[in-house]
Amino acid sequence: MRPVFLLVLSAVLAGCSQQSPTEFPAPQGELYADLSPELQAAVRSELVRLCGTYAEPKLLSDESVSLQHLQHGQRVYETNCAQCHGSAGDGEGPAARHLYPKPRNYQPGIFKFTSTPYGAKPLRDDLVRTVKRGIHGTSMPSFRLLPEQDIEAVVDYVLVLTHRGEIEERLVVFADFEEELDPELVQEEVVDLVLERWATARERVVMPATPQPEFTAEHARLGRAAFLDRGCSKCHGDDGRAQTAEDPSKVDAWGNRTRPADLTSGMLRGGQEPLDVYRRIYAGINGTPMPAFDQALKDEPETIW
Repeated sequence: MRPVFLLVLSAVLAGCSQQSPTEFPAPQGELYADLSPELQAAVRSELVRLCGTYAEPKLLSDESVSLQHLQHGQRVYETNCAQCHGSAGDGEGPAARHLYPKPRNYQPGIFKFTSTPYGAKPLRDDLVRTVKRGIHGTSMPSFRLLPEQDIEAVVDYVLVLTHRGEIEERLVVFADFEEELDPELVQEEVVDLVLERWATARERVVMPATPQPEFTAEHARLGRAAFLDRGCSKCHGDDGRAQTAEDPSKVDAWGNRTRPADLTSGMLRGGQEPLDVYRRIYAGINGTPMPAFDQALKDEPETIW
């Protein structure tokens, strides 16, 4: 416990010494750099129009959310989150280089632990749950002692950052392809596509196809057989300790080296409840090599339990 505590403490202290930015950074990357100065300016202008500025952020998915609410969320974020996740939500806060696994980069719009299928966006409730309970085995602590108002506000501010990151990436690609940024086409080809995926996530919550069975020795025996026969042990090892040959080519969606979880550690990052584990097996883990087994086991859903 002591090394983890010291890492978290150093992250907090590192964040406390940082000054909040006055504006979001300009887009990065070779594709943006190759745009003409006029198109670069147009991309930045559209980002401001759609997502606001650092001083006056806008929640793209819900214009009814007030500026005051988002500014409150921003203050909570800068105090508690930016030291690891970065002020722009890019996962490159001042403490990030000391941490493994790396803090989440929100900008691609990918979140690991959701109640929705592989590749789908999370529910807002998924983000609230993560903030409240933290992620076991990582430097992401539980913030359940924060006032409910702070949690609600900071989750909405994280949504500002992730929507802004997705819009930025798509705007750059769109500008490169079209060689202009017509607001009507931007709405249809960029904004609507991003928001549709977030909106439809509410209709795709993973619910068990069969009732949760009673936990028995016989059921555990059947589960062990499935674990060994269906490919789980290839990554997690026959004993679940993940002491398998390391594949250096395995990286996650953020470009970081990744390893299977040690299932005997008692630190299931996606949640400790049976439903949490069911969803990890059924839907996989977004952005990682952990696949979904919904199709492989569609004719025998009880095997997931």
